[in-house]
Amino acid sequence: MSKLPHPIPYQGSKRRLAEAIGKTVPETIGTWYEPFAGSAAMSIWAATMRNPERIVLGDSLPSLAALWTLIINEPDHVAEKYETVWNGQTDAEGHWFNDVRSRFNEHEDPVDLLYLLCRCVKNAVRFNRKGHFTQSVDKRRLGMNPSKMANQVYGVSKLLKGRTEVVTGDWQTTVHDAQVGDFIYLDPPYMGTSVGRDLRYAEQMTQERLVEGLEQVLARGLSVALSYDGSTGEKTYGPPLPSHLGMTQTFIHTGRSSQATLSGKADETIESLYLSSDLEADFVNIRVGKEQAAQQHEMLV
Repeated sequence: MSKLPHPIPYQGSKRRLAEAIGKTVPETIGTWYEPFAGSAAMSIWAATMRNPERIVLGDSLPSLAALWTLIINEPDHVAEKYETVWNGQTDAEGHWFNDVRSRFNEHEDPVDLLYLLCRCVKNAVRFNRKGHFTQSVDKRRLGMNPSKMANQVYGVSKLLKGRTEVVTGDWQTTVHDAQVGDFIYLDPPYMGTSVGRDLRYAEQMTQERLVEGLEQVLARGLSVALSYDGSTGEKTYGPPLPSHLGMTQTFIHTGRSSQATLSGKADETIESLYLSSDLEADFVNIRVGKEQAAQQHEMLV
């Protein structure tokens, strides 16, 4: 996965986990759907490893959806404009970053958003209730170099152009035409970062709203993999999904968290992956931690 192009850095990206998650994906699928696109790490993996004829990316943030449209269809424009924006910074203090952030919040230019994502603290997107980008600058670095960005943009465009549709809006709208034989990968924001005081996303996602949509999708007999809750040390990110959905929860052990490392702790992160019933046979292939492996084996026998 490290060799696949990834132009959009995003905290919470499934780039490192794509190979493990991908083991639940059938070898042959019709249309691949990723309604919470973000960095689209799983779609990039699917385009390479499953080669679907059609890919549908969706995001509720219009500027991010517009950025993906530009990356796929107009890579020259993205690479050239990113270089112009990136070259505007003369030091690491962040004055230029703040100017670009203000400009983005007024005009919502997609390439300005790309620069902000590359340069902000921990590549962690944060929006306020008005939909304004609020994350601050990371003064330790300048963001992805323009030459590297150009390589990433052209690489992704080559993978996705001609077979990818980008949709702006609610995730259920994105998957409205999905059929049996297609695959839906969902990576909604954790409740801990979507609801309450620690808001990071312009579009909020309650568990009730997510469950309602899952009920409708699963009733159509569609194949669904959902990355949702998880834990780091003693901290958990939201309650498990209700059992009436009939989805089985497995675990992906991702190793020590970067935040724990910075704090001198050994806390490790475990992410949950929920699978629709037709994908249960593939559970044993998921890479898991030792404790979760025992739990998973009990669920399978």
